[in-house]
Amino acid sequence: MRLLIVEDEEGLADALRIGLAREGYAVDVATTDGEAREKLALTAYDVVLLDVNLPDGNGFHLAEDIRSGAAEGPSGADVRILMLTARAGLPDRVRGLDVGADDYLVKPFALAELTARLRALLRRDVRAASSVLRVGDVSLDAARQLAHRGSRELSLTLKEFAVLRYLMTRADHVVSSEELLEHVWDENADPFTQTVRVTVGTLRRKLTVDDEPALIETVIGRGYRLRSRPPVAGTA
Repeated sequence: MRLLIVEDEEGLADALRIGLAREGYAVDVATTDGEAREKLALTAYDVVLLDVNLPDGNGFHLAEDIRSGAAEGPSGADVRILMLTARAGLPDRVRGLDVGADDYLVKPFALAELTARLRALLRRDVRAASSVLRVGDVSLDAARQLAHRGSRELSLTLKEFAVLRYLMTRADHVVSSEELLEHVWDENADPFTQTVRVTVGTLRRKLTVDDEPALIETVIGRGYRLRSRPPVAGTA
């Protein structure tokens, strides 16, 4: 999933970027209100991690603009917003939720709690009851960073894990290479490389060994589809 961190403390922003990237998220950073609005206008983010105190603006105002559509962009008004701020008072927490934040986390906080809250926010999109996604005989535990097909544990890179997670949240739907690049890779990814094709290819091979039915099919000219049931022969 693709995250935007809006945080003017560069040390904290960099620490969050590194920590969340290790969890398999694609992470972009903005240090000002203006930079955040520029990135939101270009990229479809799944979650915005938003500080309140910004050098050129206010996180409450930005959250409100995102929700109202005044901050235009492909993320849309349904993007999840998690406020990250040292302002712990009850009026600030109430205001943050009232202007459109989905959650409010007070600094200082532990990375483990932040990632748990992110998983909770992202579960709302797929209506899962826990951090474990299941599609057919494939299971993915986002909290423990484990994936299995049946009883077989899959040895995946962080990027393969992230691609599998994204495909599982959209099982039986065609997902284009552009959509995967937008949600699984960060802003430093080169859109003209074959990185999506290569990553999906290696993931496909790891998902299917020996006589196991293939699960990821290529839909020519459109993208990829993870089947909740194996496709019939000749369609993958």
